[in-house]
Order: sequence, then C-alpha cells, then structure tokens
Amino acid sequence: MKVKEIMTSDTVCARAPSSRSDVIKLMVTNNKTAVPLIRDSDNQLLGVITRQSMFDNPEQDQLALIVDKNIPSIKPDLAIEKAAKLLIDSQIHILPVVKGKKLIGVLTSSDFLKIIEDGNYDLPVDELIHSTCVGIYKESPLSVAVKMISLSKVYALAVLNDEARLVGLLTDRDIFNLADIDASVAISELGLGDDEDAWTWEGLRNVMKLYYEESKIKLPDLPIKEVMVKNPMKVFKKTTTSEAAKLMRKHDYGQLPLTDSDDRLFSMIYELDLLRVLL
Repeated sequence: MKVKEIMTSDTVCARAPSSRSDVIKLMVTNNKTAVPLIRDSDNQLLGVITRQSMFDNPEQDQLALIVDKNIPSIKPDLAIEKAAKLLIDSQIHILPVVKGKKLIGVLTSSDFLKIIEDGNYDLPVDELIHSTCVGIYKESPLSVAVKMISLSKVYALAVLNDEARLVGLLTDRDIFNLADIDASVAISELGLGDDEDAWTWEGLRNVMKLYYEESKIKLPDLPIKEVMVKNPMKVFKKTTTSEAAKLMRKHDYGQLPLTDSDDRLFSMIYELDLLRVLL
C-alpha cells in the first residue's frame, strides 16, 4: 500500500508570509497541533510548524525561525511501511507529502490506525512498547502534575492509588480545561481577534501552553484524584495490536494504559508504538 492511499489530501496548512498569530489562529480553528508551512506564491513546502517548535521559541514571531525544517517530506508513492518507520525514527506524528517541492497532502500517525485495525495483527501490544510511562500519585496537587508533564515531555500521566494500582488518567488537556483562564482574554492576548464564536475551547487549549505558563494560570487547589479521568479505558498487555488500534481510533485516544494479569499498571502504549507492527 502506498502513502497516497491513506494520506489526507485536503490539507490545513499555513502560508508564508504570515505571522505567528495567523498560525495560532489556524491551529485553533482547525484543532491542529502541527501544520505544514508553504510559500503562498507556489505552494512549495517550507517545513512544518509544530506545537513543540512554538513552545521552544515562545518569543519568536518570524515563522522562518519557528518552522521545523528537519521534519522529512515523503512522496505519494512511498510504501506506508517506510513512512511508518520515518515517523517512528523521528518521533513525530506528521509527514508532509510532496510532488516535486509542492505540498499535496499530509500523513499522520493516526492515519495508520485503520490499516492496523483491519490487518488482524495478533502481536501482543507489550512487544511494541518503546515509550515512557510516567505515573503520579492520586493525592499529588495539580501543580506537580503540570511540572511532571513539562519535564517528562509526556502528555498523559497514569494516576496510581496507595496500592500502586491504576485509578485514573490525567492529560495536559485535562489540566488546562481546569485552568482559571478567561477565554475572551486568552483569545485577545493570543491575537485571535474578537470573534469568540470562531474559536472553540477544544482548539484553544491545544495552543494554550504557547503563552500560558504556570505563573500565568490559576489551577484549582485540588489533588489529582478530584480531576482525573476515573477508571480510564485500559487493555491487557497481551491485547492484540489490531484491537488496541481499533480502540484508539474509535475513541480518538493517543494512548492506552496496559495492565498485567493482576490488573496492575504495566506500561502505556502510544499511537506511534503501534506503528512498529508494520515494520
């Protein structure tokens, strides 16, 4: 199977010249965390602007200094197995698809889930784990969770009780949903304009960390157990890869906790990990 058979052709992309605020606006309105940057005059690919590249350059407004030029581009006739390897090796979730130098689509890690689901791969998911699982105690305050997410670069924390059993899941999105931020003020400060109806909170929270660090948000003085997703969906470590892919695709999950035969947390399986079954 070729990339052109599963890629997204109707691509949301940023155009140069434009501003940082324009890109943020694009991400918010389309609920994206990464967009290709193309030259407006001829659609030539210039790189990819990711949420991380903007995190790393919080004061920079010039797109030329924000865009990640190291993310590889691929051809539409590339085998999907080779594309999967590129995503895994680069630890990225998006690959621009080009014809010549012009952008014609994008391929993301989630585009592979249906392929893996239908492939009837019976390999147990515990044989595909290559990512870090970070646990946190249920009584820890939200401020600690924010710092752990920031330091670990993992955006989902497994919440454990006194017996070290999984009792919840906490993601960066869950935390920022609870932040005491006036949406209209945030929209204004992010340079998104006054038309609040144009921006969904779902999209806004994807880029909230671009401007709002711990010192600029007020989190409820609550332990994690009060705000975590309780009894999260989990799978046995010997669950098949295809079944895990099905669950991720159906529920739009980027990760699933794995448990052992004693129902204790074993690890976390992420979207990129599942792609290894194709190699």
